[in-house]
Amino acid sequence: MIQNLYRLENRINIMQKPSVSFLILLVLGLFLVTAGCTQNQPDVATSTSGSTEIQQETYTSNETLVAFVESAAAYVKTNGKEKSLAEFNNPNGSFIRGELYIYAYDFNGTTLAHPVNPEKVGVNRLDEGDTGIYLRGTIDAVRNGSGFYRIKYVNPTHNRTLESKLVYGVSIDDDWWLGSGIYTGPADQSPMQ
Repeated sequence: MIQNLYRLENRINIMQKPSVSFLILLVLGLFLVTAGCTQNQPDVATSTSGSTEIQQETYTSNETLVAFVESAAAYVKTNGKEKSLAEFNNPNGSFIRGELYIYAYDFNGTTLAHPVNPEKVGVNRLDEGDTGIYLRGTIDAVRNGSGFYRIKYVNPTHNRTLESKLVYGVSIDDDWWLGSGIYTGPADQSPMQ
């Protein structure tokens, strides 16, 4: 009889152990599933008064930027300089796509095309403070073919807020180049060097 009681007790213990283990696993699983679900997440669309936060709904990839500029360079090869510059200067032309637009400069810093700032066409911008600094850097980057350069520039689609911009440019020939850029967020306020 004692042996039978001992066997019965072992059967009960064996049955209880998986139940306890199962309950522990179930509770741990629930914790893992709900982890992070109880925190209040800020609403992206919510803004506070006086906030200078800039919301950008979509971001343009570097690959898209390069393809856009390269397509403009191909357009020049097919259509020539005069027709291309007219198209690049057209604010409703085929080389304005969202935040992307093509601009063109000669290697002396004179604006040849700029659909967002048409008043700058024909103006040498090398001595225009920060613009001249970034223009010199971009010219150095593209002089031997193509290249990237990071600048600070006013974003016309965000109330002309100063933002960081990654520029990609391509040399067309020994006289001029074209480029475009993608805004990457608010610029730090330190002076350009």
